[in-house]
Amino acid sequence: MTEAEPGTDYDVVVIGAGPAGLAAALNLTRARFDVLVLDGNRPRHSATLISHGYPTRDGIPPSELRKLGREELEGYDNCEVQFAQVNQVSRDSDRFSVQASGMRGSPARDVRATAVVIASGVAEKMPELPMLRAYYGTSVHSCMMCDGYGHTDEAIALIGETDDLADQARILSRWSKDLIVFTNGRADLSDEDESRLSAAGIAVDRRPLEDLEGDRSGLTGIRVAGGEVIPRVAAFVRPEYSAPLEYLANLEPDRTEDGLLITDEGGRTSAPGLYAVGDCTQSGPQQLIVAAGMGGRAALSIVRDLTRLP
Repeated sequence: MTEAEPGTDYDVVVIGAGPAGLAAALNLTRARFDVLVLDGNRPRHSATLISHGYPTRDGIPPSELRKLGREELEGYDNCEVQFAQVNQVSRDSDRFSVQASGMRGSPARDVRATAVVIASGVAEKMPELPMLRAYYGTSVHSCMMCDGYGHTDEAIALIGETDDLADQARILSRWSKDLIVFTNGRADLSDEDESRLSAAGIAVDRRPLEDLEGDRSGLTGIRVAGGEVIPRVAAFVRPEYSAPLEYLANLEPDRTEDGLLITDEGGRTSAPGLYAVGDCTQSGPQQLIVAAGMGGRAALSIVRDLTRLP
């Protein structure tokens, strides 16, 4: 992506160029560190047409937000941005070794850095419904804070198999009272949870699901076992998340039971010099503005740590 001759030594390598990685890289670049950003260019929400909740950029396509962030970084002589797939991060004496495969004709990289920031996000496992991806990003979403407002007072479905389904349904009811919770025959929804939802006017359907139905205008219904179609024009799903961090196997940073990286408030992991921000960590809701804030905060931690401040 940059015309400069690729280097081999950097102060910081940032892995991932979503809002968290971009914010970390921008602040570190402006702190006069030599920064390399490596991005696999496979954002989780690539199907999402517009994003919300980011001041001055509400309604911007996520791809455009990422593009603007990369262009800002490329305006600095001490920052390089490249599409690349990171294969391994390991310790090499007192520095990190980062190995990556080039993409789009760009070269493979084998570089060294004093610090590494992990901002590569998470992967999501959706309920197994054949047509879900066809409507994902338009009529079907996973972030209520991002997309709930766009479906105010509409007929909404909440589909999930996670143990927080009842709490999520009550939050989603802020945008519409015409709400049905579909457990797909799998979610562990207690009788007490169902009674609480019923008292709030939220229906629960425990039947297994066959698929989503719709047309060119978007989602029109949820087809349950037996073929009945429940009319709905929007749906929110509760994916199961995982962090694809195989490239950190040599470092073995502490992780949660779900595989997310454990950090302190400044983004430091248990591996010295390794930081993590955004959705791949155990803290913070999955919102653009929160991820960017985490990136900025971790950048300050790195400035302090590399300046050897207490």
